[in-house]
This record gives sequence, structure tokens and C-alpha cells, in this order.
Amino acid sequence: MRLFRSDQVLGIAADTLEFALEASRETHPNEYMGFLRGTNAADLGLDRDGVVVTDVLVIPGTSSTPESATVQEQLIPNGAKAVGSIHSHPNGVLQPSSADLATFHAGDVHIIVGAPYERETWRAFDADGEPRDLDVIDVALPDEDEFFDFTQDDIDAELRE
Repeated sequence: MRLFRSDQVLGIAADTLEFALEASRETHPNEYMGFLRGTNAADLGLDRDGVVVTDVLVIPGTSSTPESATVQEQLIPNGAKAVGSIHSHPNGVLQPSSADLATFHAGDVHIIVGAPYERETWRAFDADGEPRDLDVIDVALPDEDEFFDFTQDDIDAELRE
């Protein structure tokens, strides 16, 4: 199963961006890294085709220093489909390094958040490292509890399929 999916990314939810900014502040002076996951825009009540980034998946065992963050790829959960990546640059530089470009091989959007980790100190890039527009969209995030909203009957029905 592929980690990345290719639905068009329309933007990032405002609350998701705030989460990433706060996580970057808390990780400083080390880099922060995660994968971006999205929700279908129609499921968020938007009358547009595409995906809105609504989640940041942080992989257990990710190690970071002030210069880099390394993901233990064997710890990425099965079925964890991502639309891109996000990481911080504690030095505040909002341009991808050559090491960054090597990790941008999959996904539609890659975000770099720079110190001091404010709403104005981030940029989005495509897989080639070219700047791209990414709207910040004020939408209500999906209820996390819905993932666990199933019964034993639901499980049994799926097993019979």
C-alpha cells in the first residue's frame, strides 16, 4: 500500500497549521517532521473537488537534531496515506535544502515551517521543490472519535464481505 495519495491538495485547515506551528515551537531547537493527511473537501462542507490537509501524522521513533529529522520508515502504519510532508527549519530559512528535496519525492505538497513559527513563517512546495500556493482554510476538523465509532456487529459484517 502506498503512503502517498495524489488527490489535488486545495489547502490546509487553519487548526492543522496552528498544530504544526505549535509542534515546531515545542521541538525547537530541533527540527520537527510529520506527514500530511487530508480529508475530501466535500466531507468538510466545501463545494470544491480535492483534499484539505487536516492531519499531521508524526511517526514514533522520529529522531531530530537542529539540522535534520529522520523518520523510521518501518514504523509508518499500514494504510497511512499522506498527501505530503511537513518539517521545520529552526534556522528560519524557508527554502528546501538538497536533503529536503530528496525527501519530496512523493506527495503533492511539502511544507517548511521556519522559526519563529508564526502564521507568516511557512511556505509550501511541490515535489520538485518549487513554491506553490496553499490556502489556509477555516473549516471544522473531522471528529477524531468517529474513527472508533463502530460496534462488534460492524466488524462482523465487514469480515463477512
